[in-house]
Amino acid sequence: MIMDKIALLLVIIGAVNWGLVGIFNFDLVASIFGGQTAMLSRIIYTLVGAAGLWCISLLFREREYAKE
Repeated sequence: MIMDKIALLLVIIGAVNWGLVGIFNFDLVASIFGGQTAMLSRIIYTLVGAAGLWCISLLFREREYAKE
């Protein structure tokens, strides 16, 4: 469950970053971490990509609903 939340948070960060790139041509991750080719930026991009792959599994999982 915690891994799902971390993955979703990273996917949201990636989505916001891509939205900024699309609308304003501004890469927030690159500007914070020293450019697109900086090692820390590349790590963030890799984590966001891995989180996106993890979130694919959310599409195929059975959900347990809390009974009230």
